[in-house]
Amino acid sequence: MPNWPAEHDTARLRAFAWTPYWVLAFVALWPLPGSAEGVLALGALAVLVQLAVTLGKARMLPLDRRAAGLATALFAVYWLPELLSAPDALDRGRAWKEVAADLRYLPFLWGVAIALQAPAGRRLVLSGLAAIVALWTMDALLQAASGTSPLFWSLDALKRATAGAGFCTAAEVAAVDRLGGVFGPCNLKLGLVLASLSPFALEAASRRFGVAGWCVAALALGIAILLGGARAAWVAYALVLLFSGWRALGGRKLLAFAAAGLVGLVALYAASPQLQQRAERTALAFQSGQGAGVDGALSGRGRIWTGAACMIEAHPFNGVGVRGFRVAWPACDPAPGQAPAWGGGEAYHAHQLLLELLSETGAIGLLLWLAGAWMVWRSWRRADAVARDRARPALLALAVTVFPLNTHLAFYSTFWGGLALLLAGLYAGALHGRERP
Repeated sequence: MPNWPAEHDTARLRAFAWTPYWVLAFVALWPLPGSAEGVLALGALAVLVQLAVTLGKARMLPLDRRAAGLATALFAVYWLPELLSAPDALDRGRAWKEVAADLRYLPFLWGVAIALQAPAGRRLVLSGLAAIVALWTMDALLQAASGTSPLFWSLDALKRATAGAGFCTAAEVAAVDRLGGVFGPCNLKLGLVLASLSPFALEAASRRFGVAGWCVAALALGIAILLGGARAAWVAYALVLLFSGWRALGGRKLLAFAAAGLVGLVALYAASPQLQQRAERTALAFQSGQGAGVDGALSGRGRIWTGAACMIEAHPFNGVGVRGFRVAWPACDPAPGQAPAWGGGEAYHAHQLLLELLSETGAIGLLLWLAGAWMVWRSWRRADAVARDRARPALLALAVTVFPLNTHLAFYSTFWGGLALLLAGLYAGALHGRERP
C-alpha cells in the first residue's frame, strides 16, 4: 500500500480528519453498546468508501504501507479462524453470520490506524483516551463514596425519559455486589475496561506531571478497579503497574509505591465488604484441595473449562464454531444435574482466551493467533526507539488484554472483540505513524 502523500498533497488528508473523533466517540459510547456498535459500523463503512474513492482517483492512501500491512494481518489473524471453523460449525447459521458481520473490522482497523498516522491525530486520540479513563475513574470513585454513579444516573434518566424504562431491572440492581460505574449495575465491565485502557491514562499522567502524576493516577485507577470486583481486571492492572511503573518510577520507587499500595489495599479491604467477599471467594481455591473449592473460587469457571476440554477433544482441528460454545455445552457439561456456580443457565463461552480459541476455532485458530503475536513482536523488534515510544501504551494495553494466564470475556463477542481490535489498530497506527507535523 502506498506511503503517506507528500506535504503538498495534504488537502487529501483532510478527508480523513474525522477519524480521531470517530475513534474517541466509539470508546466514549461503550456504556451504550448498541450506539457504540453503530458508530463502529458507520465509521468503518465511511473509511471503506473514502479509501475506494481515493484509489479510484489513483491517489496515494493516507496510511503508511507498514501500518496497513500490520493492521490487515492482525485482522486476518482474528477473522480467518472464524471462516475456517464455519463450514462444520454446530450452529452454522450463527457462525456464518459472525463471519460476514466481522468483515467490518478490516476497514475499522484501517480507520483506527489512519487516525494515529499524523502527530496531531495521534495526540488527540491518545490524550482523549486518557481523558475518558480519567472521567470514568472519577465517576467510579464518586459512586464508591456516594453510592451513585453520576454518569450512569444521567444516562439511565435519559433512557427513562425517552423509552419509559431504565437500563437495569430492580432485581439486577439489588443483586450487584461491586462498582458498575458508568456501565451500570447490569453491565459490570468497568474494572476490565479501566484495566485495559489504563496504560493510556498512566502514560499521560507521567508525561504531564511526572512521578507524582503517575502515582496519583495509579492509585485512583487501582481503587476503581479493585472495587469493580473483576479479578481478571486485578491481574491485568497488576501487569500494567509493573511495566508502566518500572519505566515511570524505576525499580526502587516502584517497590516503595508497591509497599504503600499494600498498606492502602489493607485499609480498603477493611472498609469494603464487597472486596472482602471477592477475596474470600478467591481463597476457596487454597482452602480446599478438591475441584469444588477451585470451581467455587473461580465462580464456576472450573466447570466451564472442563466442558471446553470436552469440546476440544471432540473438535480438535477447527472447533465447534465461533459463538457455538453454548450449543455444545449441554453435551459437554461435566455436571448436568448440578446448579452452576454462576447462578443459572448454560455457559456461553470459555472465559479464557486459549480455551476459547481451541474450543471454538480449534488448533487452526490458536496457531493463527500465535502467528499474530509473532507479527506484533517482530514489528516491535524492528521499530526504532521513537516508534516504540509512540506505540508503548497501545502495546501494553493489548498485551494485558490478551494475557493468556488470566480469565477473559469472549474475544469473538461484539464488545470485547471490538475492544481488542481497537487496541490492535492503535498499536499499528502508533508504531508506524509519522513524526513530522
